[in-house]
Amino acid sequence: MEFEFSAGVIVFRMANNGLEFLFLEREGGWLDTPKGHIEKGESAEAAARRELREETGLVLTPYTYFMHQIQYFYIGNKKEKIRKTVKYFMAEADSGAKVKISDEHVGYKWLTTQEMEKHVKFKTQKEVIYAANDYAARDFKLKDTNNMYAMLTKRNGWDLSKRLVPGEGPANAKILVLGQAPGQNEDEKGRPFIGRAGQLLDHLLRLAGIRRESVYITSVVQFFPPKNRMPTKEEVKLCEGFLDAQIDIIKPKLIIALGNLAAEAATGTSKVKTNHGKIVQSKRFGCKVFVTLHPAAAVRIRTNMPIIEKDFRDLKAIAKKL
Repeated sequence: MEFEFSAGVIVFRMANNGLEFLFLEREGGWLDTPKGHIEKGESAEAAARRELREETGLVLTPYTYFMHQIQYFYIGNKKEKIRKTVKYFMAEADSGAKVKISDEHVGYKWLTTQEMEKHVKFKTQKEVIYAANDYAARDFKLKDTNNMYAMLTKRNGWDLSKRLVPGEGPANAKILVLGQAPGQNEDEKGRPFIGRAGQLLDHLLRLAGIRRESVYITSVVQFFPPKNRMPTKEEVKLCEGFLDAQIDIIKPKLIIALGNLAAEAATGTSKVKTNHGKIVQSKRFGCKVFVTLHPAAAVRIRTNMPIIEKDFRDLKAIAKKL
C-alpha cells in the first residue's frame, strides 16, 4: 500500500443565509475543496496556504486552533491502493472576496451545509465541512460572549483591570484549564498564564502528555485584580454568568481546576489540599473536574512542586481516554 499526505483549507464566508463554504468544481461535475500534496520540508499549514493561493488566488490566515484530519483510500493510476491523509485548516473570506480558479478546475460554488448535502457525495468531505461549521459557530459565540463580558468595566465602582483577558485555545477543546484570575503579565499582554506560573503550567501539561495548544485556558475572573489580590465574592458572582456561557459553548469533557477559587467554582468545595489529584463531577458545568494546586502555589512554595507534578503525572492516564 502507498501513502499520500496532503493539506487544505476549508474557506467560508458570511452570507444572508448563514455560512457558505467554498467548493471547487472539477471536470465531471464533482466538487472538491482547496488541497494538495505536502512537499518535502513543508509544514502542513504552509502547504495548505500555498494550495489555497494556487487554486483560488486567495491569501487568507487560517484559524489558529482548528485542524481536522481525514483519511480515505483510493485506487491510483497503476491500480494500486493508496491511503491518503489530509489535514484541513479553515479560514474566513470577506463576503466580496474574488476567487480565481486554477487550470485544474472548471468552476467554483459557495454552498451552505444544507446545499452541500445535495452536491457533495463523499462522506469525508461532508465530515470536515460539518466540523468547520461547528467550530466557526462556537468561535463566533465566544467572541460575542467576550464582547459582552468586556462591557462590565463600565459598571459604577468597578475595581478590576479595564482589560479583559479572555480564554485562549480551541473553541471545541476537550480539556479546559481553569485558573483564578490573570496576573499583571497577563493583563499587559492580554493572554492567560504567560508568567512564571504559566511556564510551570506548560511543564505540568507536558507531564500529563497534553499539548498546551490543545486545551482551552481561562480563569474564574478574567480581569486582573489590583496588586494580585483575590477576587471578591461579589466580583466572582458578577463574572460567573460569562464563565458559564463560555464553558457551555466549548463543552469540555474535563476541567482542570487550579487552586481553591477554581475548585470552588467547579465543584463547590475549595479544599484543594485534601481533594487534589481527584476527579469530581461538576453539577454546575456538567463535566468531570480534576482538582489540583495552582501552579503559583508551587512557584512560591517549593515543597508543593512534588505534589502538583504527581497530580499531573496521574492525570496522563485520564487524559488519554478523553
